[in-house]
Amino acid sequence: MDAGERCISRRRQGYVGMALATLLIAAWTAIHVACVFFYSWTPAGLLAAPLLVALLCWLNVGLFIVAHDCMHGSLAPGRPVVNRALGRLCLSLYAGFSYDRLLPKHLRHHLHSGTGGDPDFDANHPASFAPWLLKFLREYLGWREVFILAAWSVTYLVLLGASIPNTLVFWALPAMLSAVQLFYFGTYRPHRHDALAFGDCHRARSSDYSYLLSLATCFHFGYHLEHHVHPGLPWWKLPRARAGSLTQAASTAPGAMPRKCRFDAPLAAPRRG
Repeated sequence: MDAGERCISRRRQGYVGMALATLLIAAWTAIHVACVFFYSWTPAGLLAAPLLVALLCWLNVGLFIVAHDCMHGSLAPGRPVVNRALGRLCLSLYAGFSYDRLLPKHLRHHLHSGTGGDPDFDANHPASFAPWLLKFLREYLGWREVFILAAWSVTYLVLLGASIPNTLVFWALPAMLSAVQLFYFGTYRPHRHDALAFGDCHRARSSDYSYLLSLATCFHFGYHLEHHVHPGLPWWKLPRARAGSLTQAASTAPGAMPRKCRFDAPLAAPRRG
């Protein structure tokens, strides 16, 4: 691929990424507002509520994954201002997180994956779900986030007139469930220690889920080794990278040396722009 073809490919990636991000943000906003402020607890509403909670949970995961792609500059390649703006918006909508505070932590995760220098990893409990989850939540939920979420709650309940049940069920519950979903499918399963040793210093493994199950669980973030090797790929390109990895593995002779640890792109978007 020559320079012109690469430029066209990056431009197309940006168009697709921004279109998907816009659709996701619009869907989250529309369903969130409708449920928090206008939902009625009729008999039919009671039946539909679990489905809406699950949908909002999945869209919350999507907000975080879009922000994650922005951190790597893969949402809109070569457009750092766009990446930062959308990343900040998505993390603010998700749980009041600071994009600028999460970015260096995420880069440390890539550089020191699965070690004591990795803020996402629990070196004291590398195979235990509950203590690792608590460590993970303490790492990312601080007083700043508590204050922002409290202010958001007061705004919803006092100033905008949302009901307490609607706010708890359609805002607080999906946010909490999505945090566990992101942790389980995007951190714990890929990086936990088990009997099978990791193949290289990324210390990550990928799920064997089908395309639809991978999309439903974590926007393909379960194809985690591919993400670490190809940090410049957006979430929607990871299935193709996973297919390539499986093809390469099938052609590798038994007993071959493990892959050398490598990155095929810079870990983060440029700061200028």
